[in-house]
Amino acid sequence: MHAYRSHTCADLTKDQVGDTVRLAGWVHRIRDHGGVLFIDLRDHFGMTQVLCDPDSPVFAQVEKVRSEWCIRIDGTVKARAESLVNPKLPTGEIEVYIRDIEVLGEAQELPLIVFGDQEYPEETRLKYRYLDLRREAMQKSMTLRSDVVASIRRRMWDKGFREYQTPIITASSPEGARDFLVPSRLHPGKFYALPQAPQQFKQLIMVSGFDKYFQIAPCFRDEDPRADRSPTDFYQLDMEMSFVEQQDVFDTISPVIAGVFEEFGEGKTVDDPASWPQIPYAEAALKYGTDKPDLRNPIEMQVVSEHFAGSGFAIFAKLLEQDGTEIRAIPAPGGGSRKFCDRMNAWAQKEGLPGMGYIFWRDQGNGMEAAGPLAKNIGPERTEAIREQLGLGVGDAAFFLGGKPASFQRIAGKARDVLGEELKLIDPNRFAFAWIVDFPIYEKDEETGEVDFEHNPFSMPQGGMEALQGDPLKVLGYQYDLACNGYELVSGAIRNHKPEVMLKAFEIAGYGEDEVKNRFGALYNAFHYGAPPHGGCAAGIDRMVMLLAETANIREVIMFPMNQRAEDLMMNAPSEPSSDQLMELALRVIPQD
Repeated sequence: MHAYRSHTCADLTKDQVGDTVRLAGWVHRIRDHGGVLFIDLRDHFGMTQVLCDPDSPVFAQVEKVRSEWCIRIDGTVKARAESLVNPKLPTGEIEVYIRDIEVLGEAQELPLIVFGDQEYPEETRLKYRYLDLRREAMQKSMTLRSDVVASIRRRMWDKGFREYQTPIITASSPEGARDFLVPSRLHPGKFYALPQAPQQFKQLIMVSGFDKYFQIAPCFRDEDPRADRSPTDFYQLDMEMSFVEQQDVFDTISPVIAGVFEEFGEGKTVDDPASWPQIPYAEAALKYGTDKPDLRNPIEMQVVSEHFAGSGFAIFAKLLEQDGTEIRAIPAPGGGSRKFCDRMNAWAQKEGLPGMGYIFWRDQGNGMEAAGPLAKNIGPERTEAIREQLGLGVGDAAFFLGGKPASFQRIAGKARDVLGEELKLIDPNRFAFAWIVDFPIYEKDEETGEVDFEHNPFSMPQGGMEALQGDPLKVLGYQYDLACNGYELVSGAIRNHKPEVMLKAFEIAGYGEDEVKNRFGALYNAFHYGAPPHGGCAAGIDRMVMLLAETANIREVIMFPMNQRAEDLMMNAPSEPSSDQLMELALRVIPQD
């Protein structure tokens, strides 16, 4: 017999009744029923109930066992009485009578309990992650993650892609976040960088003649943490293709993403990828207040400025006299009560706004009436025009925000999400995907007036060189994101593969020719040797698994994540280097006040 086990803790059935078996695992739970000890023995695969009574030659040893001890037992498989069968377990029809035991590893007093659903502070969970990972939910999430990655790989190979690895130690490259720098011992005073993404390398792979590339790529960005983003590193499905247009990329990656969500979505609806809408960025910003809309929510915002211009509501009327301002309405079907409207107004105040104007429509017996402070100020004719434009009726409401769109767009999008949840308009059993397209390549800093890249700097502008001769803020790129249920899952672009267009694009953003050649020399030089048109995208593995695992915290689907302060409490990182290490690297640490 094997030194540790003849079966896993999920294997045994009534077919093995009477057999002598060997199991190994962790003591999940111990129950004492009048001198008979029952132990739920757990391994990665499942659970088996084992038992011991005073007639067993190892009863005294079994009595000493405690939760999370790692043990090996030998015993005889017995059938449970019909009334004691546990239908929730694959092994629920049997139990194993212990005849021998070996303690493989004792456990001290536990800082967190593996059995049950107790909640523990995240700091405790991350410090003792190896215990946290033993919990059933975490085992399930990590297995799901592994299975998703395997599925992605199979699907990409089936589409004719090959996986190639790109360097981890490389040069700094602007990808929209801070680099993690790595000092060079052999070249004192110089630094490598961990790649924010394999962006330049995958483009160079295309220039090298490899038609299709993918990689499950680690990426490193020194970012401020949030619930749906790791503060240090993450994994993405990175892919690139030659001789393609934007739609070719969509037609390639959409079935891969859809297939993964169908395979692991536990019956949730996934729309046919051919029907996924393609929404221009400007339209998404207007209707949803975000470039990653949750389309399970049917609410669409609309501009209603004309109904407030010159109206009796002085705040909006005066606001509209300023250039670049507008009033947007957020419909709230089913939200037509003063109590609900006041609650949403209080929510807006907690978000830092003075409040949100609102109108709600109610039945007065002899007809419909518009109510609320706004309705009184602008009069029945304007309120009726608003109601008709928004397609609302009795029992509905609308909320209003105004100003320059950039100043209120984010909070408007958040309000739309809150309304969808509060009014139960969101279908929890659906994955709703949408391609967001036509991103602006440039944006202007309101304070300095300087123009910089709004999105990926390596994207091909729509219209090529000609488009770059006019107003840069009107230049759109062949850039695209895939949104799902309020999260950005995929981001990509058709690349700028022409060196003269590349120089002009960077010049507009304030990068001179020498700087471009210095920072992106490999890519710039390669484009002079017959670069093919190419494009691709990257899909966030962590976020995909987060959605499939139905958690809003990305740390629940990463095996060993950092905490909110970018610290690894288990490994004590970051840590202070030794004096010898600093000397080798020709570095000196300046103490911070």
